[in-house]
Amino acid sequence: MYFSIDMIDRRILAEISHSLSFFPVVAIIGPRQVGKTTLARQIMSESVKPTLYLDLERQSDLFKLNDPELFLSQHAEKLIVIDEVQNKKELYPLLRALVDQTREPGQFMLLGSASPELIRHSSESLAGRIAYHRLYPFDLIEIPDAISQNNLWIKGGFPGILFAKNDDLAHRWMENFISTYLNRDLLQLGLNASPVIIRNLWMMMAHLNGQLFNATTLANSIGVTTPTIKRYVDFLEEAFLLKSLHPFSWNMSKRLVKTPKIYLTDTGILHHLIGVTDLENLSGNPAIGSSWESFVINQLLAIKKDQINLFFYRTHHGAEVDLVFTKGLQVIATAEIKYTNSPALSKGNYSAFEDLNAPMNFVITPSSDDYLIRDNIRACSIKSFIINYLPLL
Repeated sequence: MYFSIDMIDRRILAEISHSLSFFPVVAIIGPRQVGKTTLARQIMSESVKPTLYLDLERQSDLFKLNDPELFLSQHAEKLIVIDEVQNKKELYPLLRALVDQTREPGQFMLLGSASPELIRHSSESLAGRIAYHRLYPFDLIEIPDAISQNNLWIKGGFPGILFAKNDDLAHRWMENFISTYLNRDLLQLGLNASPVIIRNLWMMMAHLNGQLFNATTLANSIGVTTPTIKRYVDFLEEAFLLKSLHPFSWNMSKRLVKTPKIYLTDTGILHHLIGVTDLENLSGNPAIGSSWESFVINQLLAIKKDQINLFFYRTHHGAEVDLVFTKGLQVIATAEIKYTNSPALSKGNYSAFEDLNAPMNFVITPSSDDYLIRDNIRACSIKSFIINYLPLL
């Protein structure tokens, strides 16, 4: 059966609608091609207000904003959707002035392919007036039953590749996606770097996925300075292409690892960059463990409650666990990620559980049954964890 993106309801839809009923401005942010425009059009079709859509990658829509105050004021009664808003950052002070005239909710919906920190002007100009919602690639809860967990893992969650009619089209879509980011999108966002260098860095980050970030080693390999590598990695994270997982470090009496781990934010991109084409190909690849770890972490980032933060824990004495779930400084759970349905825990895992003293500890597997390994340590599948246990945190 053929599926398309507009046939699937995104979980975030209700949250965005709720924000539109309270905030004058709502922003949907996320990487390119993740489905922001499709989601916005769905919201527009259900809006009780008249709507206006502007795509700032279309020259005709940019011309309409030659005198933005005049044009937008003429449509004040509408929900105005501005797509790829990062292409005209100077709009933000004007939007603030316009929304402050009435403070009515649901005046503007902004779509952007960069974080608020990278756009910057929005957080400065629209503070207290804007609600941000991040749209992630499709996750396990959103995909239809016809798409398997392994299919989502191998292909990733971007609609263009997940719903491609064949593998050749999927491969071409991903190569075009990466090329467009390198040769256009990152440059437009302000990354002043050679596309060749950034592609090499991106590929190296794929091969080092899930490892501790060593800026000096990367800098020496690519031929740039360590501060430059750090700036590039920060930029890629703000563009939603990488994710830093930071160490949890509340216990100052322990000698803790202080370096973050870096993950690619989509396993489809990861597999393309390391040359993996299918599950059989991945099964013989030493990257399979880190790929599975990345998949689990990306799923949890997309589905968890906003107030829950994720860290990892590692000491120089060998205590380690892949995930620490916190609310503020309170540890509420831990999880070790294993690509096996018969997981065995290490001495370091048990030491980490003892150090952190979490009320719940989990071992997340691809598809095992739920069972207790020891008191307060439960093995379960990723889907069972998401459905049965993540909501309890």
